[in-house]
Amino acid sequence: MGLDLKPLITASPMQLASLSGKVVAIDAFNTIYQFLATIRGPTGEPLTNGRGEVTSHLTGLFYRNVNLLMENIKPVYVFDGKMHALKAQEIERRWQVKQEAMAQYSQAVEDGRMEDAVKYGKRTSVLTDAMVQDSKALLEILGIPYIQAPADGEAAAAYLTKRDLAYAAASQDYDSILFGARRLVRNLAVSGKRKVPNKNAYVEVEPEMYEHDRVLQETGLTHEQLVDVGILIGTDFNPDGFPGIGPKTAIKLIKENGRLENVDKIKPLLSQVPYQEIRDIFLKPEVPQVESISFGEPDRKKVLDFLCVQKSFSTDRVAGTLDRLQKAKESRSQSLEKWFG
Repeated sequence: MGLDLKPLITASPMQLASLSGKVVAIDAFNTIYQFLATIRGPTGEPLTNGRGEVTSHLTGLFYRNVNLLMENIKPVYVFDGKMHALKAQEIERRWQVKQEAMAQYSQAVEDGRMEDAVKYGKRTSVLTDAMVQDSKALLEILGIPYIQAPADGEAAAAYLTKRDLAYAAASQDYDSILFGARRLVRNLAVSGKRKVPNKNAYVEVEPEMYEHDRVLQETGLTHEQLVDVGILIGTDFNPDGFPGIGPKTAIKLIKENGRLENVDKIKPLLSQVPYQEIRDIFLKPEVPQVESISFGEPDRKKVLDFLCVQKSFSTDRVAGTLDRLQKAKESRSQSLEKWFG
């Protein structure tokens, strides 16, 4: 579900070219789930190879990352570690949503309602351990580093920005801001379109950036107060939030009262919410010990073997994509030589 901060903060439109030469820490699970949800067949089924293995996530990771590398962007993926006990309720809610969607998807296919089948199919995505291991294997042979977080991946990505090991964190969720990411990039793609819900229409999706300092300046809050606003609205660690309190009311209450404990209207409910523990999750997160990040080059032979031999991807398409990446790198190198030569 993630945190709904959108009504409170302003995005800065951006071009991917502005990230050229910069390291971007990407929330791996968030991104892979996007691929599993959106890269599907005509009836909403995930892409699979001849052995029935789901390949939607590998398709997304390969082509998305090649596009980023062609833009000279340096991605580093951060994978979630152990799940905090307070997140169990949200995970259970998501599982129930998937179960309902699976039933609706099957019924829609049976009834021949293909548009509904596609809609429900996107909600049935499940990320397995095997998919995670395959994703890490592909990143490694593409020369793209990944970090295994001890706990929340978004916390680790935010930490990398605070350490200046990454310029920005990339995720579709706003939680990165509560974790203190100096910059959050949403819609990290070279180009993209998103279907308008319940309409046969699409809108262009452009990358956008949120800067932590600007968020605090616009809201007039400290980082600690912004976390309290998040708790009032509802986070993954208290998904229901507090009844009757939306983003605008939450920010008003914290501005007037300073902190959660001083808000009279929620005092009867405070004992039911482990708010200090949730504060600590965001303000004192468990993060990996990272001193530096090293990038490599794609191993053409290993990529072709993994995707084409093991996963049954089209050899022509994969090889052609790798050729375009190599030409882009050579062109960039020649331009630098002309500039400094």
